[in-house]
Amino acid sequence: MHDTNPETAAPATWSGGSAPFAMGSKKLGMWLFITSDVLTFTALLVAYTYSRLSNPNWSRPFPFYPSIIFSTTMTIVLLLSSLTMVMAVAAANKGNRASAVKWTIFTIIGGLGFIGLHLREWLHLIDEGLRPGVNPWGGSPLFGAVFFGITGLHMTHVAIGVIYLAIIAFGFGKGKFDNEDVEVSGLYWHFVDLVWMFVFPLVYLMSIQLK
Repeated sequence: MHDTNPETAAPATWSGGSAPFAMGSKKLGMWLFITSDVLTFTALLVAYTYSRLSNPNWSRPFPFYPSIIFSTTMTIVLLLSSLTMVMAVAAANKGNRASAVKWTIFTIIGGLGFIGLHLREWLHLIDEGLRPGVNPWGGSPLFGAVFFGITGLHMTHVAIGVIYLAIIAFGFGKGKFDNEDVEVSGLYWHFVDLVWMFVFPLVYLMSIQLK
């Protein structure tokens, strides 16, 4: 027999309010966006893997030095920006606005550093003759298309994240945003960093130049 006593019955998790999944609407919206973007990057990386496996003459244009060292430096910069984002969220949750803004600015600097390094790499490869449909190393012409497509989309996400964090830092410092806004922006930034942890080994480490 079911207990119908309202005092002893288990309370419902959601009773028609603004948090149907026990989280704020901002955080829920970001998780939904991340889920959809995961599908996008998964499709691109699967397509890259298929193209690589189906083309025996796939290019390996990245020598360990300087290309892999350079791309590893980019990776370290992005990972450090995730650490500073953790510090920003922690400070925001403690109500320390000045510290949260400071750490968010450090995260922005890390993002800008990553973009700057990435653009330098792009310019170097373009100078060597790599184009979306042209492969100067004589391999499959698809290499340039998938390389610029995947890394370009990721770099666009980083650039959007930098702008997003700048808005959050300014608004949080002025008292217009709360700690949830900082946390939600942190979710986006960590997602961008996590995507790179798949792009880096698939695109760079598996394309080390063989001697």
